[in-house]
Amino acid sequence: MSRSVLVTGGNRGIGLAIARALADAGDQVAITYRSGEPPKELAELGCLAVKCDITDPEQVEQAYKEIEDAHGRVEVLVANAGITRDQLILRMSEEDFQAVLDTNLTGTFRVVKRAARGMLRARTGRVVLISSVVGLLGSAGQVNYAASKAALVGFARSLARELGSRNITCNVVAPGFVDTDMTRALPEERQAEIVGQVPLGRYAEPAEIAAAVRFLASDEAAYITGAVIPVDGGLGMGH
Repeated sequence: MSRSVLVTGGNRGIGLAIARALADAGDQVAITYRSGEPPKELAELGCLAVKCDITDPEQVEQAYKEIEDAHGRVEVLVANAGITRDQLILRMSEEDFQAVLDTNLTGTFRVVKRAARGMLRARTGRVVLISSVVGLLGSAGQVNYAASKAALVGFARSLARELGSRNITCNVVAPGFVDTDMTRALPEERQAEIVGQVPLGRYAEPAEIAAAVRFLASDEAAYITGAVIPVDGGLGMGH
């Protein structure tokens, strides 16, 4: 049966791959995007694209209303939207620290809280939060990003305990370095340095992250909740 799925930040990179995987599986997928125009591929997949800045509570509410009108209540939420503002801590401004937490953590809180309303009434639901290996391993110059992504683990595990009796699961996928526009823009030396730290010796493909999300959103994962699934080529093992 086709489910109503929302993927935040689903217009590019990992989010787009997740939207594609769930749409290919037969779900009705909506995505949010903050700026620019969503790729034509989304329309071809039958996905609904809704402009929404998840740092704005009113925009989040309006996005949900639009999605519910088109697809019904959200049954699967993938909270993927996030930003980076990297800088060494002595040079990091309060604004840059707060902006990353506002999007990556507080924005996730907003979209999860709104989805949980319908999931609780239906007594079923799937929530998948996209964290990062950096949230477990740490990364110099990313104290804001790492803090926001580490916080998602505690968030998910608390939510799993809170909502588990209603057949709602909440899990975390922690990607490593992924072959996206962002990583391709890095200098070759930096790319080689990153790959050299990964036991499997390569970046992940966005589709490999999407496969883990699709599994956690499926019936096969009905007894998995509060889990952190690393898709990082072994980079963060032991954490």
